[in-house]
Amino acid sequence: MDILELKKHANDVRKGIIEAVHGAKAGHPGGSLSAADIFTYLYFEEMNIDPENPKMEDRDRFVLSKGHTAPGLYSTLAHRGYFPVADLPTLRHLGSYLQGHPCLQHVPGVDMSSGSLGQGISAAVGMALGARLSGRDFRVYTLLGDGEIQEGQVWEAAMFAGHRKLDNLVAIVDNNGLQIDGRIDDVCSPNPIDRKFEAFNFHVINLKDGNDMEQVRAAFAEARATKGMPTAIIAHTLKGKGVSFMEGNADWHGKAPNDAEYETAMADLEKLGAALGGSAGAN
Repeated sequence: MDILELKKHANDVRKGIIEAVHGAKAGHPGGSLSAADIFTYLYFEEMNIDPENPKMEDRDRFVLSKGHTAPGLYSTLAHRGYFPVADLPTLRHLGSYLQGHPCLQHVPGVDMSSGSLGQGISAAVGMALGARLSGRDFRVYTLLGDGEIQEGQVWEAAMFAGHRKLDNLVAIVDNNGLQIDGRIDDVCSPNPIDRKFEAFNFHVINLKDGNDMEQVRAAFAEARATKGMPTAIIAHTLKGKGVSFMEGNADWHGKAPNDAEYETAMADLEKLGAALGGSAGAN
């Protein structure tokens, strides 16, 4: 798929995020928006998946370790064809299958239930090891938050993955610099992130702009070509990317826009979509 089409899909994913959190009157838009380009590249280009057969045995796996950004994952899955886009506004509603955090028992395309921070990467490491032990060649991807990696379990999992040389594993850190209480540097700095992963025997890719699709493509190509060690992609992104009043604002880590803010957000994304030549359309 060409870069322009990927950018259009990413903009549609961002619209779905806003639709979902506005419909829920709750949720986490900031980190969902910052990771939208990564979600899009994974599901529309990188991973071996089939929305018609979500449990395909040899599919690549994805674990959303920062499970609170479920609106980003759900919007991507919906636009990729796993379930109707029209269901996104039912997020967190009583009786909806779109819970506040991903649940593999109920949401087509979700490979691991997640939400308790720090645990998702451990599940991903287990999947990658399982593939190796069973002689299968699927790849495993996991997305972490830069605030999440303050959790010690993350580094236990990284130690194990590096020791086992799990080159079918790619850990992506959405390094937008903000968490629920403010700047990660002020709360409990995990920096330097790249050197930490290097110390655990990861090949590290510093992705200068994780919201630039050309750079995202190059990073994943480098990860795929890496043999003999797992890869960590440190993706420098902008929290709230695409919505003017959310960009770079930690206040939008975990709250939904009101009706007026919703209209402004959707207008911002419509403007971006028009500049790209419109929506990517149905898949």
